[in-house]
Amino acid sequence: MVSELRRGTTYGIAAYLLWGTFALYFPLLKPAGSIEIVSHRIVWSLLFVLAVLSVQRSLGSLRELAADRRSLAILFVAAVLIAANWCLYIYGVNSDQVVETSLGYFINPIVTVMLGVVVLGESLRRTQWVAIGLGTVAVVVLAVDYGRPPWIALGLALSFGTYALLKNRVGARVGAVQSLTVETAVLLVPALAWLIVLEVRGDGQFGHSGPGHALLLASTGIVTAVPLILFAASARRIPLSVIGLLQYLTPVLQFLTGVLLYDEPMPASRLVGFVLVWAALTVLTVDNLQDRRRNQRRAAAETQADAFA
Repeated sequence: MVSELRRGTTYGIAAYLLWGTFALYFPLLKPAGSIEIVSHRIVWSLLFVLAVLSVQRSLGSLRELAADRRSLAILFVAAVLIAANWCLYIYGVNSDQVVETSLGYFINPIVTVMLGVVVLGESLRRTQWVAIGLGTVAVVVLAVDYGRPPWIALGLALSFGTYALLKNRVGARVGAVQSLTVETAVLLVPALAWLIVLEVRGDGQFGHSGPGHALLLASTGIVTAVPLILFAASARRIPLSVIGLLQYLTPVLQFLTGVLLYDEPMPASRLVGFVLVWAALTVLTVDNLQDRRRNQRRAAAETQADAFA
């Protein structure tokens, strides 16, 4: 049991560290634009996950999934959302707005809680409302600092939060690799069409910016799938509360990359906004951990009561 927890934690750390380095990876794909990069990401990811399923001899699972129309419909919408998320993230990173992209993933847990209220009708505890309040104030502060709402951050948080909600509705019926296979298959035709249009117009970059650049574009499939597979292996072995803590590795790395490596400005007013976000996340994390302990004690008490009954 301890070895499984250790392995799961290791897989989770590896997944989030890899996602955290994306801010270093995607600028290497210039001069390709964000939509072209996402199109390559879709095509090469599909080829990679099909190869993985073939090696695992799990291609038959796709036929079973094809019969589940409800899951397919949910994954179709999820595919559109994750493609939009990818485009927005790559645009943000490649336009030197890495810090704002990190903000998107910092506020994502807060957006997820809000979606639970708005979409699922969940009720919130007082501390969760405090976290949402702090997050809202933070966005207002950052909007004043930027001179505009932080659209990239908000778009990333909303698209990924809704994507996660839809994947939750699919539940355990669909594995991570099968899910990515369906999502990329759904997007394959428009992705290929866009790449063909770029080639016809003479604007495509694949093969026109050197063999090294072509290999980097082809590597987007591995880069997309490997962290997801590691995450899936982690999620099966460690509690959700641990995953909730590990997820902050990614935006922390992105934030440090933007400030320390790309020398993006961090005036005091912007830092105040980020401090408010971090305070909201601290409140939310502590509340989740306390709620988990309460549920564990309640379950233990009920088990003990049943044993004496």
